[in-house]
Amino acid sequence: MTLDSVSLSRLQFALTAIFHMLWPVLTTGMAIFLIIVEGLWLRTRNPDYYRHARFWAKLYVLNFGIGVASGLPMAFQFGMNWAPFSEAVGDFFGTILGFEGTMAFMLEASFLGIMLFGWERVPPLVHFMSTVLVAFGANLSTFWILTANSWLQTPAGGQFIDGKFIVKDFFAAIGNPFMRNSVLHMFFATLETSLFVIGGISAWYLLKKRHEEFFKKSLQIVLAMAIAVAPLQIFIGHLSAEQVYHYQPTKLAAMEAQWETIPAGQAADWSLLALPNDRAGRNDWEITIPKALGLLLELKIKLSEPVQGLNTWASADRPHLVGLIYYSFRTMVAIGLYLATLMAVSVVQWWRGQLDRYRWLLWGWIWAAPMGYLAVETGWIVRCVGRQPWTVYGQIRTVDAASNLPPAEILISLVGITAIYLFFFVFALYFGSRIIRKGPDLTLHPPHNSVLAVQHLPNQRPATESI
Repeated sequence: MTLDSVSLSRLQFALTAIFHMLWPVLTTGMAIFLIIVEGLWLRTRNPDYYRHARFWAKLYVLNFGIGVASGLPMAFQFGMNWAPFSEAVGDFFGTILGFEGTMAFMLEASFLGIMLFGWERVPPLVHFMSTVLVAFGANLSTFWILTANSWLQTPAGGQFIDGKFIVKDFFAAIGNPFMRNSVLHMFFATLETSLFVIGGISAWYLLKKRHEEFFKKSLQIVLAMAIAVAPLQIFIGHLSAEQVYHYQPTKLAAMEAQWETIPAGQAADWSLLALPNDRAGRNDWEITIPKALGLLLELKIKLSEPVQGLNTWASADRPHLVGLIYYSFRTMVAIGLYLATLMAVSVVQWWRGQLDRYRWLLWGWIWAAPMGYLAVETGWIVRCVGRQPWTVYGQIRTVDAASNLPPAEILISLVGITAIYLFFFVFALYFGSRIIRKGPDLTLHPPHNSVLAVQHLPNQRPATESI
């Protein structure tokens, strides 16, 4: 990749997107976990659940803060580095991003203070509803972001006239063909990542023999949720791959490093490992499973439709960096299978009453903690790099969507953003590790009385514990 303005703008957006994605992934999924543990506290009045809510909320707010700060450069780039794109599709794309800010982010931010500091200031049910609304806002944000990105993949609901998208049916644009599966796939990705991060931290405490009963309980809650989440994520991922076949065949060909077209009625082999050669238009070597790709895509596709290869299209009309797309896809799939297998093995040991007995199993959970992040990042690489050379698939090429800026200016902003993000990353590691090393405060006592009881003591302020 040459260091021209388009390549540098792409590199800068990739950096901001990859870094920013690390933080909302955890907040959107962990918010649901917080609903579960707080709901269990309200139902059982077991103080352990209350302490779980207080402890895990610390990691939540750390991720939330960095997510907000790291997301700002992404919004600025649309007007600075991608001005022609913003002008062409702003009537729809800009509106959707506006919905994300005004509906989702503001809802989450508005009730976050109550969720964090309102334990002894509002009635328990009001506090629980604030947690629910924070979680709803976080996941509503995911909905709008994935709606906008899905529209880039399968534009619908209007037409391009003189290079500008004119909205004819706003709801059809929102409900574009990629939207439903994309939203579901990302929802379960964030939830699964969060569950295995919480599970990995819990396993670390169990290995260290610290607060064993406390973290055994959190690991059990995580495992009970993962029983449904891990298999569903694999199933929805399969549905998403089928959609790619129908709407973006060039991306599917890159995902599978499939260079030559497989005729209709013939089952395509599945490439397990390969060394794609983009310039030569072939794989220098590969290990294949005969007819497996046809079976994976679905029987009806194998029998009635061809599987098109990359060489079907001109070089300018198909994605490059095939090796990156190919191995990113396999990394995502392998991690999904690993997490599902870990869940299944853990369920068996839980049923046997030996969930925390085997060190190898606890280490399996610790190693799983960062894997969800990697799966999400590689999934987005497949999604966005595989869409090239289009910013809006089939309508606006990336080279035409970028602003004509001096490369030196973009390079300066790229270096500056990189430095800021490195600071954020070190900051997050430092304070996150402090939270984890310190552990939960097991002396915390739940508020036994509502705000009404506090009102009888007008001259005293409640001694609110820190979050």
